[in-house]
Amino acid sequence: MSLENKEATIAKIATALNEIRPFLESDGGDISFIELEEDGTVKVQLHGACIGCSVNQMTLKSGVEMTIKKHAPEVKQVVEVGMASKA
Repeated sequence: MSLENKEATIAKIATALNEIRPFLESDGGDISFIELEEDGTVKVQLHGACIGCSVNQMTLKSGVEMTIKKHAPEVKQVVEVGMASKA
């Protein structure tokens, strides 16, 4: 993935996260973009109520991943990383 393509994809990811953020905030949570890897994996970090929520993996796959892929079909998967992984 070229730098130009990567920057364009990151912009699309930001648009997608801004679309889903109000739904997460309404439940006391939030999400941050961490990284776009060369293989098309997007790393995100959940915050607030999303951290301990029993359905956060469903939200991640059914909500976040679906929305990101709608805006950026080149994304292969979305994974959640914890605080320690953000080095």
